[in-house]
Amino acid sequence: MKDSIRENYEKDGVEGYYKREGSQYRNPHEDVLRATLQRCLSWNLDMPRVLDLGAGSGEVTLFLQENGVLPEQIDACDPYTGAAFLERIGRPCESWSFRDLVGAALQGRHYSLIVASYSLHLCPESMLPSLMMSLGRHSNSLLCLSPHKRPDIRWGWRLDREGYDPVDRVRARLYRLG
Repeated sequence: MKDSIRENYEKDGVEGYYKREGSQYRNPHEDVLRATLQRCLSWNLDMPRVLDLGAGSGEVTLFLQENGVLPEQIDACDPYTGAAFLERIGRPCESWSFRDLVGAALQGRHYSLIVASYSLHLCPESMLPSLMMSLGRHSNSLLCLSPHKRPDIRWGWRLDREGYDPVDRVRARLYRLG
């Protein structure tokens, strides 16, 4: 049986795992992710301009498009899975890393919503405050989907809504600035 992603992270590190698997990556929890996103739609998400952060092979982008968000309303980024995203979605995603997002990658852009699925818990804790402050300069809303209690998001963000699926152990948290 193939190792779980967590076991691969422990064995090879996040970067090593994605260097090896990124071009063919598919989130093994896509069905759970989609069900979680479906429940979040009742939260009145503002979606005229969305950033799919940690886009993987496009799971969130596909879901958004299936729910009325036009492709040109969605930017996506993932430093590791660009080939998998391109193959599945038919257009490229940005290769921005957390470091890029803290820097100037988002300069001149504003999003009504940032969706970070299965990604923010991978941000080094020392970089998380800077990342959250940077994201707050470019959006007022952040939807974080995670298989963990992490990350603990603060730095100007307040928890607005939260959902937890105890069976699949997925958390959805909607944060707003202020």
